[in-house]
Amino acid sequence: MKNTLILAASLATLALGGCGKKDETPTVATDGAPDVAATDPMAGATATPAASPAQAFVDAAATSDMFEIETSKLAATKAGDAKVKTFAEQMIKAHTESTAKLKTAASAASPAISPMPSMTDIQQRTLADLQGKSGAEFDKAYAAAQVDAHQMALDALKAYAASGEVPSLKSFAGELGPIVTAHLNMAKAL
Repeated sequence: MKNTLILAASLATLALGGCGKKDETPTVATDGAPDVAATDPMAGATATPAASPAQAFVDAAATSDMFEIETSKLAATKAGDAKVKTFAEQMIKAHTESTAKLKTAASAASPAISPMPSMTDIQQRTLADLQGKSGAEFDKAYAAAQVDAHQMALDALKAYAASGEVPSLKSFAGELGPIVTAHLNMAKAL
C-alpha cells in the first residue's frame, strides 16, 4: 500500500509538468486510494475516474516527453545562451527517442495502453509563459522548468520501476532512470 501511495504521488507530481507549482495535490479517500469523485475547484467539473497505475504512469511519461520537446523547440528561437540551445537540441532528440520507447512498452501491456495525446493544462500554461520570454529571461525560466520537469519525471520513473505492475513499463522506467538523472544534472548546470 505504501508503494502504491508513493507511486500515485509521484505520478501526480509528474503530471504537473515542470511548472514548479506544487500546491495542487490529489485528494485521497480514507482507504488511501485516489478519490475519484473529487471535483476540480478551478473547472467546477467532476473528475473522471482514476486511471490504472499503468495508464497514469504512461500518461505522465508521455506528457512529460511532450513538454520537454515543445519547450526545447521553443528554446531554439528564444534562448540567448548557446549552452541552453545545445541542451534543448539534446532534449528534443532524447525525448523523441523516449516517446518511441514508451509507445513500444505501452503497446506490450495487456491490454495495450495508449498514451495521453496532449500536454496537461499546467504544462500548456508553462509553455505559453515561456513563449512570452526571450534571451536571458527565457534561459532562466527554461532552465528552471527543465529542472522541475526532470526531477518529477525521475521520481515517477523510480516509483514505477520499484512497484509498477506491467513488466514492459517497469523495464522502461528502470532503463530511463539513469538517462533522466543525467538530463537533470545537465539542466541544473544551465
